[in-house]
Amino acid sequence: MTSSIPVPTTTDDGPSAGVNIQEHFIPIRKSDLVDCLAEHLSGQRRVRFLELCNILDATFHFEFKRRMEDLKNAYSLLDPDRDTFSVTNQSGVDSSTTLEAAASNFFANTIELLERANFTRLDREHIESAIGAASDWGINLHVDFDLYERLEVYSRGDVVGSRTRRRFRNRYREEQVDVPIYQRLVVVFQLRQGNQLEQAADPNRVYLKLFKNIPKMDLDMLLPGTRVKITRFDQGKIILPTLSGMVLALVKIIKGIALLATATVAGMLSFLGILAGTLGYGIKSFLGYLRTKDKYQLNLTRSLYFQNLDNNAGVLCRLLDEAEEQEFREAILAWFLLWHQAPSWGWTKQELDLAAERYLAKSFSLQVDFEIDDALAKLSRLGLSQCDSEGRWIAESPEDSFQRLDHAWDDIFCLHGGDSKRSVA
Repeated sequence: MTSSIPVPTTTDDGPSAGVNIQEHFIPIRKSDLVDCLAEHLSGQRRVRFLELCNILDATFHFEFKRRMEDLKNAYSLLDPDRDTFSVTNQSGVDSSTTLEAAASNFFANTIELLERANFTRLDREHIESAIGAASDWGINLHVDFDLYERLEVYSRGDVVGSRTRRRFRNRYREEQVDVPIYQRLVVVFQLRQGNQLEQAADPNRVYLKLFKNIPKMDLDMLLPGTRVKITRFDQGKIILPTLSGMVLALVKIIKGIALLATATVAGMLSFLGILAGTLGYGIKSFLGYLRTKDKYQLNLTRSLYFQNLDNNAGVLCRLLDEAEEQEFREAILAWFLLWHQAPSWGWTKQELDLAAERYLAKSFSLQVDFEIDDALAKLSRLGLSQCDSEGRWIAESPEDSFQRLDHAWDDIFCLHGGDSKRSVA
């Protein structure tokens, strides 16, 4: 469903007016959503609704706490930042078979988590489209995909942001430009054995990087093992002075050879001076190349410094927290609309989907593709809603929902106590 209501996009500092592409992600804090929903209620109905929110929130929190423990265990062998040792393997050297199995399991679980947090996978074609191009805030890079054993890139928040730039054609005055960006970008990778980056990144480990507000054209900046591609303008600044210097030096060498014919001391000194000047000019040109390359590397470092949000295990914590909030937002919004707005005979899946998207557009000016199947699956699993024979969904009352959540809470503890080592998937 598409709404004509304008939606917020983001700049580096936060939301601003613009155009957005519909996604499943609901960019509202769960407490703000609860407060907004509660404004439609009063008296005892409001009290019971807030109590239900607290219990539902606690249920999701404990479920995701278990997921956190599972992911931490899966990542323990692969974490490049770990400062603990394995009690079962005190030698500290893990077999290649163990590491390969752990990496495969971790990649599968991490992808499942990214999808729950409403991230979208970027395939090789998307990544390659960014190579060889750069925005006004990025640099041209070359990417060697042969470095990677595994590489996954996921994005969320495909929006058009606004930034300022200065250009020569505009007399270096500030101008606002629209820039397609990813609000969040996750890079998960493992390098091949024997790669050129092995001293900086262990191929037996898996690395996670989380970035914010990345222009689409600068996606390749986030991949390790990239090489700076100097622009033609900067190449000209290096090559042209060098060529002109070589021509001048050649002329002077010819003159020096002529001076050598005189075999005088003055002639020898003049020839040596010409050689020294030529050598000095060559060194100056080479140092200019190094300075230009360092300038590009500095621009890259500055960009990543301010756009990096988290690394490795910290990325998992953020993703789990965001996935937990998203699960709650979808479930409570769907239940509230069925309970408060739907008729006594309920709504079909399509009617609820339309109502949810209209509510988000009207209340928050958000154009969201509400993930109706996932929301109803959660309500059904927790016993908060049921579907009749005609395909209409009806919400349980708050009192009945309390009892269903109480049973779900007991089941969580039973499952956790009886099978604490099961995988996230």
